[in-house]
Amino acid sequence: MIDTHAHIRMDDELKIDGLELVILSASNIEDSGVNLNLSRENDRLYPAVGIHPQDVPIEIDTAIFELEEMLIKNKQIVAVGECGMDFSRDYDLDKQTELFRGQIELAIKYDKPLIIHSRKAMDETIETLTSYKNLKGVVHCYSGGKKRISRIMNMEGEWYFGIDGNLTYEPGLQEVVLNIPKDRLVLETDSPELAPIPFKGQTNYPEYVRYVYETVSKLWKVSLEETENQIDSNARRLFQV
Repeated sequence: MIDTHAHIRMDDELKIDGLELVILSASNIEDSGVNLNLSRENDRLYPAVGIHPQDVPIEIDTAIFELEEMLIKNKQIVAVGECGMDFSRDYDLDKQTELFRGQIELAIKYDKPLIIHSRKAMDETIETLTSYKNLKGVVHCYSGGKKRISRIMNMEGEWYFGIDGNLTYEPGLQEVVLNIPKDRLVLETDSPELAPIPFKGQTNYPEYVRYVYETVSKLWKVSLEETENQIDSNARRLFQV
């Protein structure tokens, strides 16, 4: 099993039992550096570097330069992100767009997949991504409903859908997952948030991704082993790990 999206701090309890690997997503420059350090300490942790759209730095150019320096110096980086657009609270559209495009261009330049964050901004996110070619990535914590699946699948490049612990208790999301092609689905925790049943409301950990796998297995009406083989294959193909 693979958790394709987790946030872990240096002093966090590391719960990764039963997992082959964990992709560490970043929200800012500091997180990106933490991910690199964690990956050096544990060979099952794979780092991404990126800046969340609600964490726009004062000097965007400087921040993009720092991300690029990390990409140049650290070959173990597997993705750029999480990055994207978020209109859920106060935001500056121009600055979010500048930050997003800067990270898209880094992903293209260094041939890395993007980890996309899109909250209440899915149409705008898709519009931005469709202005580029040679992209690949995952729409993390997908919330675009059934109607946007085909739009994302038809974007230039290779795109996947990340699904989290809320799958275990949201019937609407379960219906969405049944409409996602099996070879484009990856699973994640977004730990320490979005803990699945039976831990809803508690701190989430990467190893809890098992409950998301189990839910997908039931939805697909196939064995957990078959589900695991398919999902893990998707994750390895996306992140080249």
